[in-house]
Amino acid sequence: MRRSAPLLLPALAAILFLPACGTEHSGARGGGADAAVAPSRSEVTDPGADGVRITAVTIPSPSPSPTRRSSVTAEGLPADSGISAEYEVTNDGTEALTYSVLFDFTSSTGGVMSNKWQTVRDVGPGSTVRGTVHLGVLAPGASAVTRVRVAQVTKVPADEAPPEEGVCPASGIRVTADQGDAAMGLRVVGLRLENCGTHDYTVNGYPRLELLDESFKPVEGIRILHGSGDITTAAGPDEAPRPVTLRPGETASSGLVWRNTTEAGTPVDVPYVRVRAEDGADPVTVTPHLDLGTTGKLGVRPWQRAER
Repeated sequence: MRRSAPLLLPALAAILFLPACGTEHSGARGGGADAAVAPSRSEVTDPGADGVRITAVTIPSPSPSPTRRSSVTAEGLPADSGISAEYEVTNDGTEALTYSVLFDFTSSTGGVMSNKWQTVRDVGPGSTVRGTVHLGVLAPGASAVTRVRVAQVTKVPADEAPPEEGVCPASGIRVTADQGDAAMGLRVVGLRLENCGTHDYTVNGYPRLELLDESFKPVEGIRILHGSGDITTAAGPDEAPRPVTLRPGETASSGLVWRNTTEAGTPVDVPYVRVRAEDGADPVTVTPHLDLGTTGKLGVRPWQRAER
């Protein structure tokens, strides 16, 4: 399964060390098990990744054990861990972009204890936007978090970004993509069309797709096939396209299907797909990261009424 995320263009950043656990801070008195400890904020120097860098981290020191003051476990953290990272996003491009950033909170050995997605919308060209990502509750039994890193960065044109949850575009329809599924080299990413407006909406046939590279330029040489029969028979026979009328609040579904088989030739990766529900509809750019191998083809299923 792919990691959950709305928008995926990997970019590793520098690992950032948080203040060492077990150190007594000025807020602690007496060293008892219930001593109050103030969070410690440390500024950091981070080269960043794809326009995103962490500028400071905050981690509270849990109450030290009376018998082993230098030993701190995840169980010693409060229900809300209090761990956070301040970050900034800088757009060096020429158009407004919306960023989705995956932050990893890791242990000293590099194991990911938790991760969080942050969406930063409408960052203008030449602009910098700052924010804070909070770890929240650390899972029981997890190791102490000592590092934060930017694990993935995705950016799309701001006016083509998938809408926020609960926000209905002026068109009255909302198009989104799920995080996909993978099995035995077969890849499937679902597309969802929701009528969030106030009037019925009818769609007929297949989503209109444009395959884009990292610079949002068209990717050539890939055949977009109607249906998945030429790619796999595992999904069963293709449904015939037919008109689907959605009342307000109803949804339709489609899907992208491909194999990442690699044989002779150069493998092709497609980080972005511009989707229109039908001809003339407003575009939405999603980030399924199509690792098409050398197959040279992508299947798309017709819109079908989604099961409730």
